[in-house]
Amino acid sequence: MATGSGSSARVLSRYESRHAPENADRLRLLELARVEPDPWSRSLPLHLTASALVVHPPSARILLRWHDRLGQWMQVGGHGDPGEDDPLLIALREAEEETGLADLRPHATVPGHQPQPVQVVVVPVPARGDEPDHEHGDLRYLLVTSRPELAQPESPGADLRWLSFDDSLQEVTSANLRELIVRAGTAFGL
Repeated sequence: MATGSGSSARVLSRYESRHAPENADRLRLLELARVEPDPWSRSLPLHLTASALVVHPPSARILLRWHDRLGQWMQVGGHGDPGEDDPLLIALREAEEETGLADLRPHATVPGHQPQPVQVVVVPVPARGDEPDHEHGDLRYLLVTSRPELAQPESPGADLRWLSFDDSLQEVTSANLRELIVRAGTAFGL
C-alpha cells in the first residue's frame, strides 16, 4: 500500500509552481500526500490523479480525448490503482490505456533531469450517481509519441483527436487545460 512518504509527496515537494493559485493547490496536495496513507484513494473527497498531454513534436500536434461524462475534450489520465504512488507511472499507464500508444515517453522539461509535472491543479468533479461532488488533485505531465497514427480510443464515446496547437486551444473549455496546452506549446516551441 502507498504511504504518505511515497513518490507523490516527493514529486509535490519538488514541484515549482508558476503562480500563487497553483502553489496553493500544490500545498493542499502536498499536505494530503503527507497525511493520508493512500492519497490516491477515490473514497477521499480530495484525491490525487495523474494525467498527461500527449504531443507529436514533428507534426506539432496535441492529442485530446473526448470525456463523455463531462462532455468536453480533455487530456488523458485518471486514477491510480491500489498500491500505485508514482504519478508519472500512473500518467503513463492511463495514457497508454486510453490511447493504445505503446511508445509513449515522458518529456523532461529540463534535459538530463527526471521528468516532472508541468502543472499541478485541483479541479472540481460534479456528482454522478452514488458518487458525490469531489475534487481531483491532478499532477499533469507531457508525453510524446513517434507513432500518432496508432492512437486508438479505448472505448466508444472516448474519441481521440489530433489537433494543432491553436485548434486544441479552441476546443478545450477549461482555463486550467488551456494553460496546460500553453505550457506544452512553450516546452515544444509550438
